[in-house]
Amino acid sequence: MKKNVLVGIGIAVAIVAALLSLGAWLYSGSGSVYYYTQIDNSKISEGKPRNGVVDLQGGMSYSYTLPAYNEKGVEKEITFGASRELREDAFLKLTLSPVRGVVEWSEVQYEELPEAVQAHYET
Repeated sequence: MKKNVLVGIGIAVAIVAALLSLGAWLYSGSGSVYYYTQIDNSKISEGKPRNGVVDLQGGMSYSYTLPAYNEKGVEKEITFGASRELREDAFLKLTLSPVRGVVEWSEVQYEELPEAVQAHYET
């Protein structure tokens, strides 16, 4: 009986350690992929009050939903937040985490876009 309890505790500890490791891996951004998009301010929406509380999407008062392309040129519609209205027609590189969605974005120049992405945009 004592042996069964020790085995059970060992299994529980192993499961908890595995779950913590998986959570840390997902939160760290490992497995992230990059997408590229161009800002279109006609597709912006502002956080609107709901029951007197503004939904700021984690501190982001603006939300964009835009078509974006991975390095192979495959399209995906992506929603991400910004604390301000972004520059019209700017190109962005989005870092997309498997669980958390867009975790980072940065402005890039047209020349920095992969060729498969450049084919979707005019200069």
